[in-house]
Amino acid sequence: MLYWLSDFSQGGDLFNLFKYITFRAGGAFFTSLIFGFLFGRPLIDLLRRRQGKGQPIREDGPQSHFTKAGTPTMGGLLILSALIFSTLAWARLDDPFVWITLLVTLAFGLIGFADDFAKVSKQNTRGVSSRLRMLLGLVIAALATYAAASFQSPELAFHLAMPVLKNALFNLGWFFIPFGMLVIVGSANAVNLTDGLDGLAIMPVMIAGGTLGVIAYVVGNATFASYLGVHYVDGTSELLIFAAALFGAGLGFLWYNAPPAAVFMGDTGSLALGGALGAIAVCIKHEIVLAIVGGLFVVEALSVIIQVAYFKRTGKRVFLMAPIHHHFEKRGWAEPQIVIRFWIISLILAMIGLATLKVR
Repeated sequence: MLYWLSDFSQGGDLFNLFKYITFRAGGAFFTSLIFGFLFGRPLIDLLRRRQGKGQPIREDGPQSHFTKAGTPTMGGLLILSALIFSTLAWARLDDPFVWITLLVTLAFGLIGFADDFAKVSKQNTRGVSSRLRMLLGLVIAALATYAAASFQSPELAFHLAMPVLKNALFNLGWFFIPFGMLVIVGSANAVNLTDGLDGLAIMPVMIAGGTLGVIAYVVGNATFASYLGVHYVDGTSELLIFAAALFGAGLGFLWYNAPPAAVFMGDTGSLALGGALGAIAVCIKHEIVLAIVGGLFVVEALSVIIQVAYFKRTGKRVFLMAPIHHHFEKRGWAEPQIVIRFWIISLILAMIGLATLKVR
């Protein structure tokens, strides 16, 4: 919205700054960060009054988690409010990729909110039916993937781009739709599975989101894209604004989610943020790179899949408990130790993902 102030520019004045994506990205970051600091405590107090007993704790979970009883959930509302407000304020609202990502984020956030509300209301961990959540997620992802392909150039639409391999494109045709659905829904659920310890999910989401934002800026700039040999996708540079807003909103939330957490993001936040990462990746044609940058989420999801499949086949467990962060808890690792080490892994994976821009 503030971008339109550049229309009043005579060149070289304050209004001229609003033309620059990097300036607006900085504005989006600080806006969402300040939003989180201003409204974080009032929202937490409101959630605590409304929820009473807070988020239900899994009875089969680590014993240390029972000390967290009474902690309110749905803290994702703070992240989403800051993210959406900041993006609408600083991004170009005539950019289709911004709207695709925003709507995916909001839609998955609504699914998560319904699930959190059901858990808190019934005081159990079941929530909304997993089949219904999956069905709604697949519908949203299908629409988003088709919309993203529709706004991409014909030579890129419905194609899969490969990292490292220069000019490598594979025409998936209509099979690109289910592929995009897998990326978005898989990302949403993987982040959801990772959100099991104080501060564990939000920092890797910020790291992955920031990395994808940088890639979006490069991919959407014809000069940079040509120099680095990546596929140019017109309009995706504006997603840097979204990524910067996500980073600021994440920091504002982490202030209250750092151990010991005063609030949990809940499915409201984890599904929304995971869906957002998947939507950005589909828009910028870097779906494979998302699996690298978000490798921590991939490992968390795979640990659950392996655990369930192996237990059904043999009656035995591969891990002491899944997702894998609980396995390390069972082995005696302290919660902050797990969280910080997982953050370090996320940062390393992000650097590897960024390196794919240059290695061609």
